[in-house]
Amino acid sequence: MSKYSNTKFSIVLPIVISFSIVIGILIAEILNRGNSTQSILITQSKDKLNIVVDYVANEYVDEVDRDLLAEIAIPKFLESLDPHTVYFTADEAKAVEEELQGEFDGIGVQFNIFKDTILVVNVIEGGPSEKYGLEDGDRIVMVDDSVVAGIGITNDQVMSMLKGPSNSQVDLTVYRRGEDELLEFTILRGSIPLRSIDGFYLIDDEIGYVKISTFSRNTHNQFIDAVFKMRKKGMTSIIIDLRNNSGGYLNTATDVIDEFFESGYTIVYTEGRARPKNVISSTKKRSACLDLDVVVLIDEFSASASEILAGAIQDNDRGFIVGRRSYGKGLVQESTTFDDGSIIRMTTARYYTPSGRCIQKAYDQGLDEYYSDIYNRYMHGEFLQEDSIQKIDSLIYYTEMGRPVYGGGGIMPDVFVPIDTTGYSELYANISRANLEYYFAIEYVDSHRDELDKIETLDELREHITANNTIGKFWQYVALTGISISDVDMAESGKFIENSVIAYIARQVLGDNGFYEVANTYDVVMDSALNILRTGRKLEKN
Repeated sequence: MSKYSNTKFSIVLPIVISFSIVIGILIAEILNRGNSTQSILITQSKDKLNIVVDYVANEYVDEVDRDLLAEIAIPKFLESLDPHTVYFTADEAKAVEEELQGEFDGIGVQFNIFKDTILVVNVIEGGPSEKYGLEDGDRIVMVDDSVVAGIGITNDQVMSMLKGPSNSQVDLTVYRRGEDELLEFTILRGSIPLRSIDGFYLIDDEIGYVKISTFSRNTHNQFIDAVFKMRKKGMTSIIIDLRNNSGGYLNTATDVIDEFFESGYTIVYTEGRARPKNVISSTKKRSACLDLDVVVLIDEFSASASEILAGAIQDNDRGFIVGRRSYGKGLVQESTTFDDGSIIRMTTARYYTPSGRCIQKAYDQGLDEYYSDIYNRYMHGEFLQEDSIQKIDSLIYYTEMGRPVYGGGGIMPDVFVPIDTTGYSELYANISRANLEYYFAIEYVDSHRDELDKIETLDELREHITANNTIGKFWQYVALTGISISDVDMAESGKFIENSVIAYIARQVLGDNGFYEVANTYDVVMDSALNILRTGRKLEKN
């Protein structure tokens, strides 16, 4: 049997160890107290977000602006919900609402900052500037008491100086070619309509074209005006161009769609957690396009209200959708305005096409992945090959005719047209990057304004361009920049570049209608649409 003796060391050792542990804990606690205040227990009598704001505002080491805290916190909070629930400051909200309302207050000019001077490119018909005598080609050198020429002024600065409340006054000092002295104008600002129908024209005796850039409050009226004008000239079919149209008001889009249907057809329906199902159907109110054949053009930047229009036409087998897969925004936002003018635009529902599909693309992988979707499509080859479009079999739906259509990420076109790379060359890239077609057009029109003001048709403009060797002068202009012009590049790109020059000149002489009539000359998506209409092609069940 072994002996066990309780020596002094064996008795004291456990006590020393225990004491050391306790002292270590106490020292750690003291050190931590040097870096923080005493912990406060907060009873949650209201929501945590307000508690945190109050706590920071009251207890932070430096004085904090409570309103600034809210301005920082709200966008971050909303960002976590979905990509389209957003917060706008008062200034941001005003700019956004102007576009959707379809008007703003100002003097009524389109301008460009050219050679560090504000050049009036176009005086808007019926606007204040036309009333008070401003003309295309005028150069604004002073606004009120401020010199604006030769100081490196920006577009935003010009806008802030020229825009203002209706009936407010602005003084302009203007240089006009041919005048010995500067001219002075006092202009009362007024309401200026924004065009959401960028252009329309008859392609031939029967086929009309209309470009819708956004669905603002006045888009439907502008659309009907364009349709009536073309119908008077014999239009029997129409191409609606929604490429690069990011959307707008839902009810405006449905008003336009209503023109193509007898009453009783489902156009779209919306539904959300706090919003009951709301079906929007065609009515007897509108019938301007009932007998028109229709082709709708879309691309990867056609979104929201554009997709509602395309989806209604497609699901009801009313016409062809031509182009590439659309953006994929199927969420409906409602706006709440605060006393300071700021706005929360929050998603309250999803919209569904008549067949029942939601075309909203996934956003559960974060904002970066969501906004990289278009790039990822390009890298996946989707812009060039229809087979590269990822279709989800579990999200298959059927049109009235029984044709299969897909949900989950945009409207798939009935006729796929790949992105056109014809004519692209290093020469084309260099000229486009430097905006030389545009700048040449401005200079050319400015120096030939007296002759060009007499031109009323595109044929007359083309005759002028030929007679004046305008295209030859453009290539001389390019050569002066030092850009190399090879025979190979000219053979590849020459006619496309020259067409762009004519289009930009046409915009300044004949307006946007003239621009699109020229710009669409070498458009492969337009060619596909025209082929459908001219051959009488009909939709068929797959």
